Amino acid sequence: MSNVEWGNGVTYTGNESAADVAKALGDGTMTIAQLIDKLTLTTVAKTVTSAKDSTVIDGLTAGYYLVKDKDGTQANTSDAYTKFIVQVVGDIDVKVKSDVPTVTKKVQDKNDSTGETSGWQDSADYDIGDDVPYQITGSMPDNIGDYTTYKYIFTDTMSKGLTYTKKNATIKIGDTVVTDSFTEAITSQEDGSTVVTWTCDDLKTAGVELTPATKVVVTYKATLNEKAVIGSAGNPNTVNLTYSNNPNKGGDGETGKTPDDKNIVFTYKTVVNKVDQDGTTPLKGAGFTLQKKVNGEYTDVKTFTAGEDTTFTFSGLDDGEYKLIESTTPAGYNTITPIEFTISAKHDETADEPKLTELTVSKASVGATFTPNTNEGSLTTNVVNKKGSTLPETGGMGTTLLYTVGGVLVALAAAYIIISKKHEKAE
Repeated sequence: MSNVEWGNGVTYTGNESAADVAKALGDGTMTIAQLIDKLTLTTVAKTVTSAKDSTVIDGLTAGYYLVKDKDGTQANTSDAYTKFIVQVVGDIDVKVKSDVPTVTKKVQDKNDSTGETSGWQDSADYDIGDDVPYQITGSMPDNIGDYTTYKYIFTDTMSKGLTYTKKNATIKIGDTVVTDSFTEAITSQEDGSTVVTWTCDDLKTAGVELTPATKVVVTYKATLNEKAVIGSAGNPNTVNLTYSNNPNKGGDGETGKTPDDKNIVFTYKTVVNKVDQDGTTPLKGAGFTLQKKVNGEYTDVKTFTAGEDTTFTFSGLDDGEYKLIESTTPAGYNTITPIEFTISAKHDETADEPKLTELTVSKASVGATFTPNTNEGSLTTNVVNKKGSTLPETGGMGTTLLYTVGGVLVALAAAYIIISKKHEKAE
């Protein structure tokens, strides 16, 4: 080209002449994006509204054209700008491409009594004090190759019932650990929640090739703490992803943000009412220990010492197998046989808004009855103490022991009679 000059309706804010710019574009020392940043176009050849799959811009005479999103139509949304198109053409049929990344947040569930561990899902239940494993997965846009730099920010909001320990996260692209490419920041909110961000100003400098199939995965653990909400309200956790959305400006340009993705962790409570033998009158002077079966053995969860209390609440329980032991018995009453029971729960494993759908007790000891309240996350039972001596229940361990001792006594009596008769004959 020769005699290169700026056309009508174009204002260039740089110091270079039109010929210098044309040469810089030709030898690659200037990009189209850098040129556009310094251009003001006062004449718009045509404006159209994009269709779902493609946009047709027709009726154009031959020449140079810039095809771009209208300013302000994508910024601060979950969409993205298309890359500028500059081409010498007559009519053109352009396929619009404004793909954006996605983000998902999952939690893993575990039953301590059975040892079973779930896959990554949208809900779980845990004991207060347990470490809860989380996984965040972010994707790439189909046009990641159009970007020279790419900003990538995970924003994770944890409710007050979850405690995050700093530098607890591991971030990978495929099998490559890229944690050092991200900056972690932790902010406490007035409502007791915690916001954790992992920021990479340019993901393309993380040392791993980025393709449309690339996934960025964050794994970490948070502790379910004493502020955890019991019952169906649960302890939610949300995440969103902020990303570069203008391939013409790279990571220094506008950003978009995905919608929040949510999961939730539930925890429950067992309420024990101590009552007299009439079944309704509160009885003081009892103490209880709750145990949970972990790895095949029962371990203490919590103990209430004897006193004036007649209601004992064991809060922050996971599903699993438990044993309730009367560690102190009111004076003049008989100690109960330990009550074994299993807490079972169902909650949405794949849902945008996971719900606790069922809370029950199964495999409870004979005579033990629990009343569930799913909304409150509670399982309530009355434990009765009786006065006076008691005989072993039919079929129980006491009956077996009684039969054994009786059999031994009968055998000894028979032996004594035989020996006595032999002794009489000998005389």
